[in-house]
Amino acid sequence: MTAAPIVLALNSAGEMTARRIAQTLGCALHGRAGRTDAEVTFPDALVHARDLFAAGHPVIGVCASGILIRAVAPLLADKTTEPPVISVSDDGAVVVPLLGGHRGANRLARRIADVLAGTAAVTTAGDVALGVALDEPPIGYRLANPQDAKSVMAALLSGGGARVTGAPLFDLPPGDAVEIAVTEAPATGGPHRLVYHPQRFALGVGCARNAPAEELWDSVCALLDGAGVAPGALASINTLDLKLDEPAMNALAARLGVPLRAFTASELAAQEVPNPSAVVQAEVGTPSVSEAAALAASGGTLVAQKRKTANTTCALARADAPITDLPGRARGRVSIVSLGPGQSAWRSPEASRMVQQADELVGYSLYIDLLGPLAAGKPRADFPLGGEEARCRHALERAGGGRDVALICSGDAGIYAMGALVYELLSRDPSDPSALTDAARRVEVVATPGISALQAAAARAGAPLGHDFCAISLSDLLTPREDILRRLHAASEGDFVIAFYNPVSKRRRTLLAEARDILLTHRPADTPVLLASSLGRPEEELRYRRLDELQVDEVDMLTVVLVGSSHTRLVETGDGTRMFTPRGYARKMAGGDLA
Repeated sequence: MTAAPIVLALNSAGEMTARRIAQTLGCALHGRAGRTDAEVTFPDALVHARDLFAAGHPVIGVCASGILIRAVAPLLADKTTEPPVISVSDDGAVVVPLLGGHRGANRLARRIADVLAGTAAVTTAGDVALGVALDEPPIGYRLANPQDAKSVMAALLSGGGARVTGAPLFDLPPGDAVEIAVTEAPATGGPHRLVYHPQRFALGVGCARNAPAEELWDSVCALLDGAGVAPGALASINTLDLKLDEPAMNALAARLGVPLRAFTASELAAQEVPNPSAVVQAEVGTPSVSEAAALAASGGTLVAQKRKTANTTCALARADAPITDLPGRARGRVSIVSLGPGQSAWRSPEASRMVQQADELVGYSLYIDLLGPLAAGKPRADFPLGGEEARCRHALERAGGGRDVALICSGDAGIYAMGALVYELLSRDPSDPSALTDAARRVEVVATPGISALQAAAARAGAPLGHDFCAISLSDLLTPREDILRRLHAASEGDFVIAFYNPVSKRRRTLLAEARDILLTHRPADTPVLLASSLGRPEEELRYRRLDELQVDEVDMLTVVLVGSSHTRLVETGDGTRMFTPRGYARKMAGGDLA
């Protein structure tokens, strides 16, 4: 899903300009809370612009350029992947593409300036001198050697001209300093030769279950070589929807850098192919997979008929023009998004990008709300606490329809959260009445790490996890009470620092007290205990207690309880009390062993 631009209005003086831009581009307007009348608001301009940039949204700020520069500067790393950032003066007179000139910012700035009757202050050399960006070819064309665009542009800016072979893509001065080659065939580029491939070809593939990835790769390479078609001229890889979870096909798509698309058996059966198979018809409901998929995706003609190996088939079709609108449907994806404790500064850029890319959001209402304006405008399915299986099932089934679904979780989704439940659902036997549909079982599942509650608590407190530690959930809703008690005894005897998750609930009030009493049999009464509540939120609170003074009534479900080992200590600093567990360096240095 291509990220939509977001227009930011920071004050009433620039709000009218911001609204005109948003209306022209058909995109969302976000406004500073208390200073604008925008429906979607944010409290801090720097934080919000940084969050949007991290998520991959082009950012258009009606504000001083310096505000946007300060916001995104800590995140700058790779100009080939970062989204455009544009600043616009309050009156719309000046439009400045700050970042991403060759990723759409210059083009966007000119469009905005035209609407506002302003000036686009474009500064990238190629755009200023020649009016082109060689590393940004027209949609439907692929640059085979982008690493050489800089040297070719340098030659042109030095007064050289270009020799064009194939269809002209750019209006360049003629000459022999460089070559611009536009071809469907394999070609080698270089410091003075750029090669562009029109993506007119659709590759159709089929394979037996769990076919070797290299077998499919080698067959496809042989097919393309025989047809004289460069891999860069492929627009998509296409197959039967039943094959969307085939590792060989997904590996092929990743290796070629093109989308994998799928068609139903009835859609493929509607295609007339030269090599139908009764065996394939009986097996999957269509007489052809590879040839039919290539034709369905291209709307054109076959240029390479079905090529068979022991476990795979492939075929190639060519469209009359570059394929820019891909038929078929994508493989659905569930992104298990870990938000951390809540504040956006603790959320990873990868998590923000997964939210931006998602077609819809699924999760506990409070967790989705923590996304703030990043969730604005996206379809969402809100679930209450206790609906864990229902929300995971909903996410997987929605993804089974070809959607990109973000399953929103707090903390780290792999720690006492939704990650394990997603895979549990995927692992259920298809004959089980509670099993997922076949389509849901074929989706891609990815996950992003998050800052867990125990990590956040430890960082706020000092370094209580400096030596061996473990985590134990005190919820007996899914774990038998006897198992919890057995683990408590083992962790206590092993003298681990222990992080207690789910320490209490409205109905469950005794296990924390039992845990305290068990621990007191193996460690001192004055062992430090940290009670950390609402971490990363405005109401965050840290309290220290002695183990023998730990009271159940001062703990709730938003509290993480960290119980130190027999070696854990408190130290008073100029910033308050800190908790740490020595690793043993002092003893090591005292013994003279520094190896």
